Amino acid sequence: MNGGDDGGGAAAAPTGPPPPPLEWKFSQVFGERTAGEEVQEVDIISAIEFDKTGDHLATGDRGGRVVLFERTDTKDHGGSRRDLERMDYPISRHPEFRYKTEFQSHEPEFDYLKSLEIEEKINKIRWCQTANGALFLLSTNDKTIKFWKVQEKKVKKISEMNVDPSKGNGGVASSSISSAARPYLANGGYPDKPYNCPQGGIPSLRLPVVVTSHETSLVARCRRVYAHAHDYHINSISNNSDGETFISADDLRINLWNLEISNQSFNIVDVKPANMEDLTEVITSAEFHPSHCNMLAYSSSKGSIRLIDLRQSALCDSHSKLFEEQEAPGSRSFFTEIIASISDIKFGKDGRYILSRDYMTLKLWDINMDSGPVSTFQVHEYLRPKLCDLYENDSIFDKFECCLSGDGLRVATGSYSNIFRVFGCVAGSTEATTLEASKNPMRRQVQTPSRPSRSLSSITRVVRRGAESPGVDGNGNSFDFTTKLLHLAWHPTENSIACAAANSLYMYYA
Repeated sequence: MNGGDDGGGAAAAPTGPPPPPLEWKFSQVFGERTAGEEVQEVDIISAIEFDKTGDHLATGDRGGRVVLFERTDTKDHGGSRRDLERMDYPISRHPEFRYKTEFQSHEPEFDYLKSLEIEEKINKIRWCQTANGALFLLSTNDKTIKFWKVQEKKVKKISEMNVDPSKGNGGVASSSISSAARPYLANGGYPDKPYNCPQGGIPSLRLPVVVTSHETSLVARCRRVYAHAHDYHINSISNNSDGETFISADDLRINLWNLEISNQSFNIVDVKPANMEDLTEVITSAEFHPSHCNMLAYSSSKGSIRLIDLRQSALCDSHSKLFEEQEAPGSRSFFTEIIASISDIKFGKDGRYILSRDYMTLKLWDINMDSGPVSTFQVHEYLRPKLCDLYENDSIFDKFECCLSGDGLRVATGSYSNIFRVFGCVAGSTEATTLEASKNPMRRQVQTPSRPSRSLSSITRVVRRGAESPGVDGNGNSFDFTTKLLHLAWHPTENSIACAAANSLYMYYA
């Protein structure tokens, strides 16, 4: 880690004495693979998101499914986490989640006008505000956003019928009649009892008198579909703090939606040039400010971040602030623009900082300071000599996500060989922890350079175009471009990280 230019006394990264480095421990794994088990493409996780409370976690996969997990350790030990915190109750337990439900969010489609297949793969999931015990979330593939409501429904069962067993018009089996000894007729009557029909020939109607709810089941319902608003692939969706609107972004446009209105959106950013040959950059990620409903930021393939204010004009093509790092003179190469492209941005919880991930680094930006990032973190600098190989096998275009801790003291992002890195971002912190998505996350740090570790990639093979190029990183650990940790999320209130290694969801706590 090396601090960026702090602009001559301007505010640096979060201040205060740096906290000691965290010691991470394995918590849980869902979808663990056995040795040699082949991973199905549709099962590979493509999105992870905690809700605002941290009590629910959602993952999306390439098969178009959304899987929900819910927190159990706070429920099982009495009281909600907030109540325990209010009582100053020491929380020493590590977070535990259990599988809650899953549903098919998107199906593969075909655009006949453009002769294009539209994958079902979930690109992003965002939680919305809960209401009446129901969970709400947005999910999107390349073209279509859906608004889901997940709610417990009670299954009603009839326990008693208004039937007199002494009379022969028992049309339905009930708790007071043993029907095992007598066969049913097709119409539900019994062959050995004549119907008591009043004159007129219609049997008397019998109604259930006791209906009880026996069990509950979770039902996911698609409430709205927001479609036909993007010509290019959707890379981001983000909820507004007003609870009513959200944005969706593709390569050239950002649209503003009202959650209640699915057939109309407002185009608020359009970077498409009149002549497509003049196109020099595309939008790569967009996110609303966590508390100011009029502000949002979006990043570009040129490594810049633009902050825009919806109050300035209806079409926000002019930004209110631009954040980009100046190139060091003489450092330009064929790969400079490719690796400068920002794959993900996230606002810190207080909205003061923006974290961005480009191919080689994480950068932390202060929104009050546009002279450059306040901190830069080298994620896998040892890959710089291999940029040519990474370009040959398309790995250089991998889009790694990033996340910040709820307290703003640390940042995290993934790399190859299913490793991820956690950095302290308080001024003066030297925390830079390398962890592996396995049951022993810290083992990568105790490796001796003479003994390369057995990467998880030797257990799992993810099919990837291009040659496999294993190598050795700065710690002497082998790395493999075919296994990569692209998606991860930090719990909003505590030091707990969920990350995806192919089809497995690993969870860690500190």
